[in-house]
Amino acid sequence: MTRDREARRVPLRLGARLTGALLLAAGTLPAVLPMASASAADCAAAWSSSAVYTGGAAVSYNGRNWTAKWWTQNETPGRADVWADKGTCGGSSDPGDPPGQGGSVVSESQFDQMFPSRNSFYSYSGLTAAMAAFPAFANTGSDTVKKQEAAAFLANVDHETGGLVYIVEQNTGNYPHYCDASQPYGCPAGQAAYYGRGPIQLSWNFNYKAAGDALGIDLLNNPWLVERDASVSWRTGLWYWMTQNGPGTMTGHSAMVNGRGFGETIRSINGALECDGRNPAQVQSRVNAYQRFTQILGVPPGNNLTC
Repeated sequence: MTRDREARRVPLRLGARLTGALLLAAGTLPAVLPMASASAADCAAAWSSSAVYTGGAAVSYNGRNWTAKWWTQNETPGRADVWADKGTCGGSSDPGDPPGQGGSVVSESQFDQMFPSRNSFYSYSGLTAAMAAFPAFANTGSDTVKKQEAAAFLANVDHETGGLVYIVEQNTGNYPHYCDASQPYGCPAGQAAYYGRGPIQLSWNFNYKAAGDALGIDLLNNPWLVERDASVSWRTGLWYWMTQNGPGTMTGHSAMVNGRGFGETIRSINGALECDGRNPAQVQSRVNAYQRFTQILGVPPGNNLTC
């Protein structure tokens, strides 16, 4: 990778300190990036960790609708004492589609067109497998919004990995700097073991610790799994996209489904270094990929493309 990694050097506090990404996964590999079951209800507005919700407020999160039982902020939907589960949400383009396989957001041929020189490590099947645990991804809102979100995620990934070519960070000089020895668990894999890996470049020991805890895999002691296991690698990118604000004020997912535009996703991923005029060439690289991908998917790019 050629982009500056400095934005990941400042840990964020969101209950735990996270700037990297991961995702719990499972499920059968679908033939296309999945949409939801025909029987599912429409999704409410996506939950945002920065919003305040009063009792009765409806949100969607991880492919399900939720209703707040009382005033809440920063409490992730899923806590039974705070949120009431209203069931799965999302539409299907064909009533005959089986659950999780309605319609094509990005086909495998389109994926190959987007990434003609991709490393075989970044497989289409690996991506669709990772998506099985986050059905709200590219499956919230209108068909246009769903495709715009898929294009936005993949455009940022394109920039981060040089077109899905690089699995690990290319600036080896950064490697020793990603160890925060002040953490109680230290850096058991070695001071230089926590460099950037995967589609959105998970880095720092505290991020590997948090990622591993959520995934149920000991990434603190074995961070190399992110560069050796394609499923784990893809999950890091999707988890970040769906759940982390990064240096911004909302997740990439929320930015796209709530109409904030592609530029807001850049802010969530590397805004500290690229937004507000700091690095316009890097921003334009992301925008160019997004415009190309939306053209492949046959949808307009929308407004607010830069940050």
